[in-house]
Amino acid sequence: DLTWVLDDWRLTKSAAISADFGNGHDMSHNGRVGNTVTINGHAPDTFAVQQGERIRLRLINAANARIFGLDFQGHKPMVVALDGQPVAPHAPYGGLIVLGPAMRADIVLDMASEPGSRASVLDRFYQGLEYRLVDLAYGAAPLRDRAPDWPLALPANSLPEPDLRNARRHEVVFNGGMMGGMVMSEMGGSMGDGSSGGMLGGRGMTGGMGSMMGMMHSGKIWFVNGVAAEGHIMDPMLTLERGRSYVLAMTNATAWHHPIHLHGHSFRVLSRNGQATTHREWQDTVLMAPRERVEIAFVADNPGDWMFHCHILEHQAAGMMGVIRVA
Repeated sequence: DLTWVLDDWRLTKSAAISADFGNGHDMSHNGRVGNTVTINGHAPDTFAVQQGERIRLRLINAANARIFGLDFQGHKPMVVALDGQPVAPHAPYGGLIVLGPAMRADIVLDMASEPGSRASVLDRFYQGLEYRLVDLAYGAAPLRDRAPDWPLALPANSLPEPDLRNARRHEVVFNGGMMGGMVMSEMGGSMGDGSSGGMLGGRGMTGGMGSMMGMMHSGKIWFVNGVAAEGHIMDPMLTLERGRSYVLAMTNATAWHHPIHLHGHSFRVLSRNGQATTHREWQDTVLMAPRERVEIAFVADNPGDWMFHCHILEHQAAGMMGVIRVA
C-alpha cells in the first residue's frame, strides 16, 4: 500500500524555481505547467518492484496545473477508488490514469514482467510534452510466480444517495480564457438565466461578449455563469436547501480542460455529453474537457459556504470560482 504525491515544478537551467508566476499566458491558457515532475518531493530514476507483487498505489495530483495521463507501460492498472471513494474496479479508459489537479485515484497494479526488467511510467496527457516519471525496476528474485487473485472491490463509504426524481437542477457555465469567445460562438451560447436558461445559460453580464473582453483585459479572464470571482468574501452564486438533492448541469464553454472541485461534498458523476457514465462514480473533482457538458448530483447535507472552482490555480485566481451556500 503506497502513496505517490505527484507534483511539477517550473525550473530554470540552474534548477531554481522560475519567477514568472501569474503571467498572462499561463492565466489565459492551461495554467502554470512545469518542466520537472516529482514523486513525493523527489525525482527518482527507478522504483523497486518484484515479479508477482501486487501494489495498491494511491495517486494524488498536487500540481498547480499539470494534468497527468499516466501510462504504466506493459502493465494493466485497475482503478478501485476515485477521490477517496470506492468505485467498481475497472481498467482506465484509453489505458491512461488521468488526474487533474486535486484529483486522486487508487489503483491496483500487478507486477507481471520478468525479473531484472524495467518498465517506464510515462505522462502522456499533453501531446508533445510526454514525460518519463520513473522506471519500475524489477529485482532479480520474484516474490511469487504470478499475481494474487485477491478480490479488488472495496466496501462503499456511507454517502447520502441523491434523489434524482425530485432533485432541483441548476445550470452552470464555465467560460472565458484564450479562444473563449470563439468557443462560445461555436456552441451557440448566450449568457441568459442560470436557473433555467439554454445550454450556455448564465447569471447575466451586461454588454455580452464585448464586456467579457473588457473584463479579460482587466485581469478577469475566467467566468462562472458570467461572473469572475474577486475578493476574499463572495456572495453565493447558488443557495441550496440543506438536505435536498441537486443536479448541476455544467458546461465547459472554453478551449481548455478544467478540473472542477466542490468543497464540502462528494457528488455522483451522472453523464458526459448526455451519455450516462458507466460507473456513476463518486468524486469531489471532475475533469471537464473543452466543450464538454457534465451532470453531477449530490445531497446538500453539509451547511456552510463552500468554494466551487477550477483547481488549475491560475484559472481560479483569474476568476473561475464561485461560492455555493448550503443553509
